[in-house]
Amino acid sequence: MHVVIMGCGRVGSTLAHSLEQQGHSVAVVDQDPTAFRRLGSGFGGRRVTGVGFDQDTLREAGIEEAGAFAAVSSGDNSNIIAARVAREMFGIENVVARIYDPRRAEVYQRLGIPTVATVRWTADQMLRRLLPSGAEPLWRDPSGGVQLAEVHTSPAWIGHKVSRLQEETGVRVAFLTRLGESMLPTSQTVLQEGDLVHVMMRTDAVAEVEAAFTKGPEEAHS
Repeated sequence: MHVVIMGCGRVGSTLAHSLEQQGHSVAVVDQDPTAFRRLGSGFGGRRVTGVGFDQDTLREAGIEEAGAFAAVSSGDNSNIIAARVAREMFGIENVVARIYDPRRAEVYQRLGIPTVATVRWTADQMLRRLLPSGAEPLWRDPSGGVQLAEVHTSPAWIGHKVSRLQEETGVRVAFLTRLGESMLPTSQTVLQEGDLVHVMMRTDAVAEVEAAFTKGPEEAHS
């Protein structure tokens, strides 16, 4: 797949290399030609100097044959405009914009434009390690009815299978983070100490799910 990235900062350059290593073709757009130094000599994709929401610039980057677009510049307005141009003008379905202001991120999320609120995500991740309790939303569908969240899990669940956790709490375990690596569990996967559990659940069931995760398997339905 061809992917166009607007912004060649630390996030954009890292994303570009990751995508290229996975076999995708990549074009990176940035107004500052010196920013492309972050890509290094080993990068085989396109380097396009220009404004990331300019249609001619996007065409030069191959937007018309792209399957995805990421707006990760340092400007909220530029990112969201570019994301809308990619989706509305060129019909790109897989679009994401990085947003620094979490209030803006929530608004655009409701409009159907996937966003990553950088500052909020970083602060939330720090808080999750400092105060590991409850559920921390990572993503919500546009309607707000379903969310992906990392839920604090009682040590009582350690040694039990993911299938039991799902059955007793009513969630779907999307993935685990174990020793810094993400993994997709099977029904036979056993929870280990230090696992971070990321689940899909109904937004109106968050309190119930938090309680079940906190109590442990023996008391989940008591």
